[in-house]
Amino acid sequence: MTTQMTIPYYPGCSGKGTSKEYDLSTLGICEALGVDLVEIPDWNCCGSTPAHTVNHVLSCALSARNLALVSKMGFNEVTTPCPSCLTNLKVAEHKMHKESFRAETNALLDIPYEDDVEAKSVLQILYENVGTEAVAARVKKPLEGLRVACYYGCIMNRPPEVMDFDDPEHPMAMDHLMEALGAEVIPYPLKVECCGASYGITRRDIVSKLSGKLLEVAESLGVDAVVTACPLCQMNLDMRQSQINTDNGTNYNIPVFYFTQLMAKAFDLSYRIQGLNKLIVSPKTALARIGKVVEKPVEKVTEEAAEK
Repeated sequence: MTTQMTIPYYPGCSGKGTSKEYDLSTLGICEALGVDLVEIPDWNCCGSTPAHTVNHVLSCALSARNLALVSKMGFNEVTTPCPSCLTNLKVAEHKMHKESFRAETNALLDIPYEDDVEAKSVLQILYENVGTEAVAARVKKPLEGLRVACYYGCIMNRPPEVMDFDDPEHPMAMDHLMEALGAEVIPYPLKVECCGASYGITRRDIVSKLSGKLLEVAESLGVDAVVTACPLCQMNLDMRQSQINTDNGTNYNIPVFYFTQLMAKAFDLSYRIQGLNKLIVSPKTALARIGKVVEKPVEKVTEEAAEK
């Protein structure tokens, strides 16, 4: 049975630009699952990565205004696909519990925030509110044969006292959703390690080192693709993969999907909604694995091992 729910939606700035395919696939799969995402009218940038380094109150005000708009819509919950946006919304929500800080922040706003809205990631909504059974029931073209590593990034679930979702060191929500699509999920030990985040421009060497390690381990596991839920992580691993190869003397060719793109693929939604043409590293080879059963090699048992 399809879940029916309506929830305000905060797409974030990247969702309207560099990660448009994430936005389109998110809207598409949510509609298919009966989740009506209503974009917040007149929403503003959350301040993303740099705002809080300049002024904590102003940074909080940027996100608190969006939360206030959600409250004005008559809702007490909002969702966003972007972990960076989610972090800022959650931090604002967390800090605004303190009356003195809330008063200082509200002095900057034309619509005061009354501390009554909870922010959740789209991943959380799909996993907790919709559920893997409903996701599996909607699958039309299972992703059987596709081996993936789920990469959450370092802020989707941390700090746990603020984000309050899944295990902060070993999250499994995305893993279970991919399994519901029929994909084979390979345990990925670096699923919450940092990719270098926004240092891609100012410190390319840091991104090449950190993201390079992520790709190195993914390749060593023999996966066909990496799956992520973060626009910044996706950009570093996908768009900067050629830079990483140049800097590290490697030759990685691993496609990096948004988890919503693979959901759209399994749901057999339109090519426009899947947005696979937006990926820099071609996904053709990985997608060609779908439907192909790979026989695992039979391990030879030595006489010594047999005796043990």
